[in-house]
Amino acid sequence: MSQEAETQEIKRTLRKERVGVVVSDKMDSTIIVAVVRRVPHPKFRKIIKRTTKLYAHDEKGEAKAGDKVRVAEIKPMSKNKRWRLIEILAH
Repeated sequence: MSQEAETQEIKRTLRKERVGVVVSDKMDSTIIVAVVRRVPHPKFRKIIKRTTKLYAHDEKGEAKAGDKVRVAEIKPMSKNKRWRLIEILAH
């Protein structure tokens, strides 16, 4: 039994986590989080910023626009929502 519990723990920790800024909290129990990645330009190799908007589940509605938050990957909850709020890092 303990070995099965350990494998479940390992699977649980392999989920992706991202840190971003809440850009919208107008929906019911859903927030939109902007995550910025820094990647080299394909041709010129200069570092450029790429922004991705993630729809995250916020059950209690505690995150507000402008907050820095951490989100984790989950199974799809709706058409767009595949992340959930873990914690609010800064207001």
